[in-house]
Order: sequence, then structure tokens, then C-alpha cells
Amino acid sequence: MKKNLQWKVVLAVAVVAVSIFLAYPFNDAKIKRGLDLKGGIHLVLKVRTDDAINIETDQEIARLEELFKKNSITYAKVTKEGLGRIAVQGALADQEGKTRDLFDEYSRDWDYSFVGDRANLTLKQLAVQALRDQSVVQAKETIDNRINTYGVSEPIIQRQGNDQIVVELPGVDDPDRVKELIKVTAVLEWKMVKAGPAPDEATLLQATNGQVPDDAEVLKGDPKRGQGGFYLVDKVAIVTGKDLRTIRRTTDEWNNPAVAFSLNSDGGARFEQVTGANIGKQIAIILDKKVQSAPVVEARISRAQGGVIQGRFTPEAADDLVTVLKAGALPAGIDYLEERTIGPALGADSIRQGLIAGLVAIVAVMIFMVVFYKLAGFNAVFALILNVVILFGFLAYFKAALTLPGIAGIILSIGMAVDANVLIFERIKEELAVGKGVASAISQGFSRAFSAIFDSNLTTIISAVFLFQFGTGPIRGYAVTLTISLVANLFTAVFISHLLFDLTVKKSAKKLSV
Repeated sequence: MKKNLQWKVVLAVAVVAVSIFLAYPFNDAKIKRGLDLKGGIHLVLKVRTDDAINIETDQEIARLEELFKKNSITYAKVTKEGLGRIAVQGALADQEGKTRDLFDEYSRDWDYSFVGDRANLTLKQLAVQALRDQSVVQAKETIDNRINTYGVSEPIIQRQGNDQIVVELPGVDDPDRVKELIKVTAVLEWKMVKAGPAPDEATLLQATNGQVPDDAEVLKGDPKRGQGGFYLVDKVAIVTGKDLRTIRRTTDEWNNPAVAFSLNSDGGARFEQVTGANIGKQIAIILDKKVQSAPVVEARISRAQGGVIQGRFTPEAADDLVTVLKAGALPAGIDYLEERTIGPALGADSIRQGLIAGLVAIVAVMIFMVVFYKLAGFNAVFALILNVVILFGFLAYFKAALTLPGIAGIILSIGMAVDANVLIFERIKEELAVGKGVASAISQGFSRAFSAIFDSNLTTIISAVFLFQFGTGPIRGYAVTLTISLVANLFTAVFISHLLFDLTVKKSAKKLSV
């Protein structure tokens, strides 16, 4: 018996000591506070998955034009007819067999049909669904990377439904900056400037009789960067953000914030060739279809040199540009469906009210147990205190965020812990009533109450698992806290409480007041 008690005491002390070590000191570094306790922003984003279909359609048009040229297939033009639909017009009638073979080999995600000298292609439904799903997954990963680089502690970023993403950022005090950081698509391009800047589009296109050349496009300058007006630039980019090797914040020759970059070997070679052939001409640096700056190429820029993106950047704006470019471009546009901002004052009020509710619940339960069960009640109170200690220790270990619903989960677990003790104590009283000895009554009471305690805790844990799997933010916080509390409850109410009874009986032969 003595040896049996020794290992139980060692195990109980070890678990409690580890829990105290994990939770101490009890501060924000150990126990993270959720959005409702710390303040911050809650966003629901909708991914414009149609953008992914449009991008795939544009890329397919470019592939087809290249393949037709490579395989000597004559055609008039390839046009986009709508979302996921392409028309190839021209003299295909005598080349239909050759064109079919090309479609079968290179356009397997597209259904096609021929009507006269016209071929119609439609993106298959499975491919459409895959692109939509992939765009949401990639958008979530990109947003996650940007937020982590921004430095928000314990962000919650998860998918909701088919095309929505929920973002919760505790402790954020500049929601507008974060929203801009999330929403910017971050497609970076370098293109040669054909004309501009001009005050309006009509002035810009005077030299081309008001028409935009087939190999060019009109873009506006970004007034935030001092690049107002309109530019006529090449349609095809020299290099893009995909060619970046490194990017970092720096300063320009006037000591203003700027962004330095270097290119990979392929991009650097193209950049060197184009800048060498266009000395004295402007090259536009374009972010999300807005010209950030349009410097004049003064000399060939070698692939080892890299370059600098200049503009009227604040230090924060330069940092944000570096962040979004490092994290990559979003695969589709983003719309904000919902936004809630919770101020720190409201969070502090929630903490105060939550702590008051928890303390009142614990004190009321302790008083009830001591008054009703006397010395055995102190056993239950001690086990309850250890329950809370273990809970906070493992909350710190799993880096789980404590939320207001999480506090509600703690209070619920306190009630279930008391329920477990009541079941045990009543079983012990029944055993004592039929004349059994104290040690035997304790052993039988715990044994017979265990199945009911285990079943009630297990079914609640299963419910919490489903809440965690399908819930969002605060609901997940409630599920995590409740699950840890219930596991701790099984340990304290069954194992530690039993151990305390055994130690008490060992020290004294007196009957316990139960």
C-alpha cells in the first residue's frame, strides 16, 4: 500500500509542478488573450474566385497563340468570349484535324467544338471548381504569410464556406493598415514606357489617333507615390514579381524610404538586355496596375546590380510593400464582407467581468462543498484548485488563446468537476451506510462513480471536438478550453481526490465526516 501511494504522490506532484512551471508568470507572454479580451479586428473576406478563371483563360489564350505559331496553324484572332470561354476565329477549316490534335494534347482541361472556321473552347466544370478551390487555398496561405510577417501574435486565419476567409487579429491598433496589407493583390511588373505621363488619356493617345496599340495598354500613375497622370506602356512585362530573388527596405539618394530588389538569373538576364537596349527611355515600375515610378534608364543594369523602387514611401509603406512582395501575389481579388473592431477598453471590461464571473463561481462552489460535505469538501476544493492550475499550465503549453467563451468553458468545467465530486461522495456515503469500513467505502465509491464521470466527460469532449472542427474564433477557444478543463477534471476529481482520501485514511483511523 505504501509503495502504491508513493508513485501516486510523485505523479501528482510532477503534474502540478509542470503545470505551474508552464503557466508562470501568468502574463500575456504565457497565456495569450483572444480578440474579445485583447481587442483587435475581425474580418470576413470573400475571394473573387472568378478572377482565377479569368487569369486561366488569359493564360490559355497566350498558350494557344504560341502553339498556333509554333505549329504553323493560321488563324485570324483568339478572343475571350466570357468566363472560361475562348473563341478561335480564322481559316481553321482546312486545318481542323491538326488543331484538334493540338487541343487534345495541350488543352485537356477545355472542351472544344468547331463551327465553320471557328473553334469554341469552354473550361471543364471540374477544372473550374479546382481553380476556385485553389484560389481560396492560395489566398489563405498568402494572407497568413503577410500577417505573420506583419507580426500579429496569435492570429486566426481560416477558411469559411466555399469562398470566404475569416481573419481575427488580436491586439491590432491600426486596422486600416492591416486591411490594405491583406487586400493588395501585389502583382509587380516592370514595363517599358511608350508615352507619358499625360494629364488625361486623350492627350496620351494623340500620337496614335486616340487608339491604344495592340501591343500596349494605358495605366494610371499612383498619386500616393507622386506619379499622377496616364502612361502608355508595353503590354508584356520585362520582369515580374516572380523574378525577384531578394527584396528589402532601403533609402534612396535623398535618404527617403525606398525598396531595394535583386532578380534571379533569368529575370536578371532579361532586365540587363532590355535596359541596355533602351538607355534614355523610361521604364515603369507597376504594382497592381498602378505606376509607382517611371525612372529613366541611364545605363545598362547588370543582373548582379538589382535596383531600387522609389516613391513617396513612408517607412511603414515601404515595409508593407516588402511584406506583400515577399509573401507573394494573391491569386484573386478580395472583398470585405464583414468587419468588427474591438477596442482595448472593451477587452479590458470583458476580462474584468469574466474574472469576476469565474471567481464568484469558484467561491460559491467551494463554500457549498465545505458546508455540505465538511472535511471531504476540503478535498474537493483542493482538487478544484489543482484543476485550474493544470488548465492554465496546458493552455500555456499549447499556446491556446484565452477568450471570453473560453472563460465560460472554464466555469462549465468547474461545475462538472463539482458534479464528479458529488457523485463520488454520495457513492461513499451509500457504502458507509451499509456498514463497510472507511477504506473499503472510499475504494468502492470511486470505482462505482467512475463510469458515470468518465461517460459525461467523454461525451462533452466529443462535442467540444466538433465545435473546434467546425467553429470559428471564439467558439474554437471555448472548445479548446473546455477540452483541457475536462481532461484535467478527470485527473483531479478521480486520481488526486482518491489519493487525498487514501493519504488521510492512512494517517488517521477516524471515520471521515461525509
